[in-house]
Amino acid sequence: MNLPSIVFSDIDGTLLNAERELSDFTISEIKRIKDTIPVILISSRMPSAMKHLQEELDISNSPLICYNGGLVIVNNQVIHSTFIEPDIISELDHFNEDKSFHISLYHNDDWFVPEMDFWANREAQNTKVIPVVKPTRDVINDWTLHNIGAHKIMCMGDEKYIDKAFNFLENNFSNKLHLYRSKPTYIEIAHKSISKLTAIELLLDTHYKISISEAVAFGDNYNDIAMIKAVGTGVAVANAKPETLKIADVVTLSGKEDGVATYIKNNI
Repeated sequence: MNLPSIVFSDIDGTLLNAERELSDFTISEIKRIKDTIPVILISSRMPSAMKHLQEELDISNSPLICYNGGLVIVNNQVIHSTFIEPDIISELDHFNEDKSFHISLYHNDDWFVPEMDFWANREAQNTKVIPVVKPTRDVINDWTLHNIGAHKIMCMGDEKYIDKAFNFLENNFSNKLHLYRSKPTYIEIAHKSISKLTAIELLLDTHYKISISEAVAFGDNYNDIAMIKAVGTGVAVANAKPETLKIADVVTLSGKEDGVATYIKNNI
């Protein structure tokens, strides 16, 4: 088996242990290969929720693929940015006028929440990033003024309200938005035109000049399927969704059991 020329890894559910942190084993294995094989983190997270992990892995100089491919950063410069227009956010906010579910809005390293409720606190704890409290309407007005939008929208709340939000978004914006139920209580919303795969293709073409057949990618969830299918070696962790396991070339141990590090140790 030929060694890969580049490694891409999802974070949540894939790279982190049961404490949602990087294990010593994972850190040591990535540090072992990083000087000869680039290791790129690829996630639905915002940049600042990924940079502390890059620092631990000693790969701070590597590019970052954030927001499922909506934002690509190389040498601290944005080389690609695709966002959701403020008018769509406005319609979602109007639909949620009784505030039955939480809406988080993200642009680059800005994360806005209407209040520090249960959902905002939980996300802050998981990602080690503190959001800015600002009314959704004010964020929409600011973004409209500056001609920017959301790299990601997160709707969080009781399953019955999230079901309604999902149906509303699917019925009205299925041609513009990618809707992803990471949990029954969550919807992650991105622009329809982007994916982890589109970001990988961009990076390989413009920055690395490496064929996708020479890449290995690790993931666990629905938003990892296209990437895992397309690369030379697509690796699913054992806890991955059944659909992801089905299309993977290799299944390693679960994320909580250091599946990525185990694969790297045995194969790279």
